[in-house]
Amino acid sequence: MHALQKCLLFTAVTCLIQNALGSEIINGKKADEKFMQYMASVQNNKIHTCGGFLVSEDFVMTAAHCAVKKLKSLSVVLGTHDLKKANKKMRYGVKMMCRHPAFKEVANGNDIMLLKLSKKVSLGGKKPIKLIPLPIQQLNLKEKKICSVAGWGPTEPRKHRSGYVNELQVLDVPIINKDECQKVWGQIPKNVICAGGYKAKSGICQGDSGGPLICNKLAVGIVSFNNDNGCNYPDVPNVYTDISQFLPWITDILKKKKCKG
Repeated sequence: MHALQKCLLFTAVTCLIQNALGSEIINGKKADEKFMQYMASVQNNKIHTCGGFLVSEDFVMTAAHCAVKKLKSLSVVLGTHDLKKANKKMRYGVKMMCRHPAFKEVANGNDIMLLKLSKKVSLGGKKPIKLIPLPIQQLNLKEKKICSVAGWGPTEPRKHRSGYVNELQVLDVPIINKDECQKVWGQIPKNVICAGGYKAKSGICQGDSGGPLICNKLAVGIVSFNNDNGCNYPDVPNVYTDISQFLPWITDILKKKKCKG
């Protein structure tokens, strides 16, 4: 393919992605309160903006494009699936945003960020908060493997611009062959996983990026982007950051408790 054609293709894909960040759960179901207790609501000025998930006592993982300009406006809610029930004890300040240094925009990949909380999370109790484990090596997920994704975004396609739901929604999604995903999109980053939204009536949508793609009880992906078509599936595959591609970077931050310089 000539350089100009590549440029035009990249521009077209970027346009599809613009304003298409996030994961409203379309045609999912309400999550059981006894499960997914690692889920986090990442909030700007106490308004839900992205999903996330707890990976250590003082770090939440989310998407890099969820970063905000003013750190003091950022907070994380843990310990509830119903955002209406969130209280002061469930809200944690954010001390540091560790966005992957190679991230520029979602079309280029590297859409991953760790948020260092202002205090450690107390694990256990009547309504326990739990960690979700990460992969320990690079993964090669089999096509059609059923995984799950969760978020607080709207549950109906026509409402994809009108805010979020209060109760966490969860959805099963099949892994999509990477070559097929590349063919349908035209161009996708190398360090991603494709799952759901394609040849199906359900998937993710605008409004709640950063949530986990869960396979075999591991957080293997981070919701990154989809196509901005109003979430009327079937559509192009949904795209997630492949966490297993960033393990040295993640391990370094969790060990040193600070962003890698």
